[in-house]
Amino acid sequence: MPQAYIGVDVGTTSTRAGVFDAAGNLLATARHPIRIWHEAGDIVEQSSSDIWDACAKSVRAAMAEAGIAPETVGGIGFDATCSLVVLDRQGEPVTVSASGELQRNVIVWMDHRATTEARLINETEDAVLRYVGGSISPEMEMPKLLWLKRHLRASFDAAGHFFDLADYLTWRATGSLQRSTCTVTCKWNYLAHDGGGWSGPFFQRIGLSDFVAEKYARIGTEIVAPGTRLGAGLTRAAATDLGLPPGTPVGASLIDAHAGGIGAIGGRDGSGGTTDVCDRLAYIMGTSACIMATTKKPCFVPGVWGPYYSGMVPDFWLNEGGQSAAGAAIDHLLKSHAGYAEASAAARKDGLDIIDFLERRIIARAGDASRAALLARDVHVLPEFIGNRSPYADPETRAVIAGLDLDTDIGAMERLFVAGLCGLAYGLAEVIEAFAAHGVHSSIMIMGGGASRSPLVRQIMADTTGLTVALPQTKEPVLLGAAMLGAVAGGAHASIGETMAKMSALGRLSEPTAPDMAAFHGRKRDVYKLLREVDRGSRAAMRGVGMARG
Repeated sequence: MPQAYIGVDVGTTSTRAGVFDAAGNLLATARHPIRIWHEAGDIVEQSSSDIWDACAKSVRAAMAEAGIAPETVGGIGFDATCSLVVLDRQGEPVTVSASGELQRNVIVWMDHRATTEARLINETEDAVLRYVGGSISPEMEMPKLLWLKRHLRASFDAAGHFFDLADYLTWRATGSLQRSTCTVTCKWNYLAHDGGGWSGPFFQRIGLSDFVAEKYARIGTEIVAPGTRLGAGLTRAAATDLGLPPGTPVGASLIDAHAGGIGAIGGRDGSGGTTDVCDRLAYIMGTSACIMATTKKPCFVPGVWGPYYSGMVPDFWLNEGGQSAAGAAIDHLLKSHAGYAEASAAARKDGLDIIDFLERRIIARAGDASRAALLARDVHVLPEFIGNRSPYADPETRAVIAGLDLDTDIGAMERLFVAGLCGLAYGLAEVIEAFAAHGVHSSIMIMGGGASRSPLVRQIMADTTGLTVALPQTKEPVLLGAAMLGAVAGGAHASIGETMAKMSALGRLSEPTAPDMAAFHGRKRDVYKLLREVDRGSRAAMRGVGMARG
C-alpha cells in the first residue's frame, strides 16, 4: 500500500520537492537552485537540463529527509513556471539565445522579448483572444514562438518539440508527449471547451501556419487532464535520476500557481459541509502572483486571462488575474534602499531573513498587524516594475514611487516595505473588482506561496479587499498540489476534486479589521490611481522622443 506521494515544483530560481503522506501531511522538503541568465533588456533564459538535474537532486534530498523507502512512493507530480522549452527531434537542447549557447534553451516566463510579437497578435483581434481577456501577454507562448520564428529562424526550424516547462518535466520523466490541459489552455491558446482544440485560422493569422501544416506535432497532439497517468510511469533513466523505482506513476502536470490553487481552494474547513470552490479565490504569491477564481459557467473579464475550461479544476472555468512582479517587486524595493546592508546585517545577527526581521520590527512598533499599514501613510508605490498583467494587460507599465525623503535608516526601509505591500494589495483589489463586475464573486481568499505565511501580508490583503483571508493548513500548497497529481495518477483518488477534499484543509483566518483601516486604504488607493496616471502620462509624453531613426 503506497505511503507517500511526491510533488516537484520548479520556480523561477529553484526547484523544490515535497514528500507527503496519503492524508496530505508534509513529511519532508528539499530545495536546489537553478541557473538563470539575465541579459540586457527583457531577456531571461535557463537550461532544461540544469532544471531536470535540480529536480533530481531535490527529490533525492527530500526522500532522504523523509526517511522512507522509495518503494512506498505511490506517485509523483510536477508543476513549473510557464516557460518555453525548445528541443530538437532527438530531445536535445536547441538554443533560444543570441549567444548561440545550446544549453540556453528555455525562454523564462518573465522574459518580455516578445512584446512586439504580442502586439502583432493582438492586432489580429482573432476570436481566440477572447479567451485570454482580449489581449495576449508576452509571457505566453505564442508571442515567444513568433519571436523565435522572426529572430532565430534556425532554432525555430531545428526544433522538434516545443514544451511548456511543466510538460517538459513529465516528458523527461516518462517519455510521454502528452500535454496537460492546464498548460496548453492557459498559455498556448488551446480551446478545451466544446470539443475545441487548436485553432488553425488563429495560427494562420498570427504567422505561425507552420504548426497547422505539420498537424501540431511539435506543440502537442494529445491533450489530457492534470493527474492523468502518463506512459508507463517513470522510465528507467528517470527513475535512476530521481532515486525512485521504474514505473512509479507520474501525473500530467500543472502550472506552478495552478498547483497552488489545487493545493489550497478545495481544503476542508471543519464545518463538515460541501466545499464550494466557486466561492473561493486563490491568491498564489511568489516571484509573481496569480489570482484565480473558478466558475461553473464562463465569465469574460477584460484584461484577465481566461475563461479557461478545465484550466485548473476539471469541468470548471478558470479566470486568472496576475501581477507580473510580486515577491520580485518587494525584493527589488528592499535591495535598492540605502538601508539594505544595515538591515541585512542586523537580520543575520538575529538569525532571521530580512523579511522576517522587518516584519517583526514593524508589528512591534505598530502594536499589531492591523495597524502596521499606517507606517506607509506618506509613501506610495505602484510596484509594476515589469508591466501590468491584470486588469489592464499593459506590459509597458512601470513602477512609480512617491513620498521618498533622504532618510537612509532601517525605519525608512520599513516604510517603503509596507508601502510596497500596500501597492500589491491595491493591484489585487483591482483584479477582484474586475472579477466582480463581470459575475465572478468570492467571499474568501485562500493565500499560498511564501508570502502567505506573513500575518502582515495577510492583514493588509484582508483590509484592502474586504475578504476573509485563509491559509491552507499545509505550509506548502504548491508542492501539495503537485503531489496530488501523483496521487490521482497512482489511483489513490479518482479525480482532482476528490483528492482536494481528502488531502487538504484550511487553517488560520485573517478578517478585515476596523472601518478606519478600510478608509485609510481607500485614501491610499486614490493615490495609487494617481501614480498609474503618472505612469501612463509620462510614457505618452515621451513616446517617440529620442528614438533612433532607421
